[in-house]
Amino acid sequence: MSRLDWEDLNLFLAVAREGGLSAAANATGRSPATLGRRMLGLERELGRELFVRHDRGYRLTGEGQSLLSELSEVEARIARLSQRSGIEGLPLVKVSAGTWTTLALLRSFANLVGTPPDIRLRFVSGERVMDIAHREAVIGFRNQRPTDKTFAGRKLAKVEFAPFGAPDAPRLWIKVLADTPSARWLAKYAEGDAVCEVNSPRNALDLALAGQGMALLPTFIGDSEAGLLRAAQVVPELTHDQWLVVHEADRHIPEVRRAIGRMCRVLEGPRG
Repeated sequence: MSRLDWEDLNLFLAVAREGGLSAAANATGRSPATLGRRMLGLERELGRELFVRHDRGYRLTGEGQSLLSELSEVEARIARLSQRSGIEGLPLVKVSAGTWTTLALLRSFANLVGTPPDIRLRFVSGERVMDIAHREAVIGFRNQRPTDKTFAGRKLAKVEFAPFGAPDAPRLWIKVLADTPSARWLAKYAEGDAVCEVNSPRNALDLALAGQGMALLPTFIGDSEAGLLRAAQVVPELTHDQWLVVHEADRHIPEVRRAIGRMCRVLEGPRG
């Protein structure tokens, strides 16, 4: 351990977080060949096997996961000592969620960032699933349990969908053109009964609030809008579990841990 090169530990963090040599090379400015040699040297120096090498990249072993967790804690402490004052100096946590989960979280924004704020949040809202393995997002919300062992998941409340509209709105659908289960259900069953088509789920809510027709919404959104009523029963085939997903290597980082706890309290509590 006396000959341990601290630069190798920084390079290890890059390879571990990026999941491979090519992505880590872009992040560090070192060549993949150099990174590969440095990781082999670090394993020899520590006497530990840190990676399982395969065609798709580098996967951490159990010992590699332990080292990543330990170094992440040290990195976070150093960052707190050296961070700038003000909001820009706060640690950043990137969050990937669909339109409706993002809307629910943003309505409780003050509860998420702390009082006074101790984290910054970057929301990447959309229906495309972001790649947590390559850190497009740190925290993601999914409609199924993660199967990759490098991810940790926490099951949240069930999500149900139902038609919502203003009391005097026409019983015509506002269709969403998107690759989501609810949009596919509408495409199958709404047929010619659509008054309008939109490509943004949020626009369907806006039109429903304006009394233009019925929108298929999660009940935690529709029930929270004073101007909307359920126009029919819950659609059983759209009911699903919601999971918060995070990379196993990131979930013990202090700011990530705080964000997870606060988001779970918002989404698991009453959302009306």
